[in-house]
Amino acid sequence: MTPQDASRRAAEICRLAPVVPVLVVDDAACAFDLATALVRGGLPALEVTLRTDAALDAIREMARVEGGVVGAGTLLTPADVQAAVDAGATFGVSPGATDRLLAACEEANLPLLPGAATASEAMRLLERGYTTQKFFPAEANGGVPALKAMGAPIPQVSFCPTGGVSLKNAREYLALPNTLCVGGSWVAPKDLVTAKDWAGIEALAREAAALSA
Repeated sequence: MTPQDASRRAAEICRLAPVVPVLVVDDAACAFDLATALVRGGLPALEVTLRTDAALDAIREMARVEGGVVGAGTLLTPADVQAAVDAGATFGVSPGATDRLLAACEEANLPLLPGAATASEAMRLLERGYTTQKFFPAEANGGVPALKAMGAPIPQVSFCPTGGVSLKNAREYLALPNTLCVGGSWVAPKDLVTAKDWAGIEALAREAAALSA
């Protein structure tokens, strides 16, 4: 998969809903129900971060949910890429980007949302062909004003800002012309997941899905 094709597919995924849930799953046994609640609420694109021992099994479970598009986040190495693909991930997300990671995703035909925090990083990825990128960590790097400023000289790149994004500030990001969607964890808070309050999570998903209205 070429970087151009990868970015086109990443953009398609980003346009599925205004919010991509960023999920840290500790127990894969709840993954199917969690994904079902989020998809029913209108958030089909799901990012499962590879930060727990249960993450890969969670991806396998979520990949069975009809209407869901499950990806793996926190990809750091080529080994992460292969493990994610083997688990059924259909896209990847990384906090930054290295040549080895980009090459591994391209070889594995895995659409990647590579992370960029500065104009130079965004330009380097654009030079390689990546026009869809993750702005991370968004709030720590200046938030909405910074992303707006980056859009003026680099209008070719569209972003999914993640990191510190919440229901409170999501609309501000989504109003920017260079923002396709936002990534956030607020739609699946740990207390609701632990309580298996799938109705509560579905309600949060519906609220987030309505941000594009």
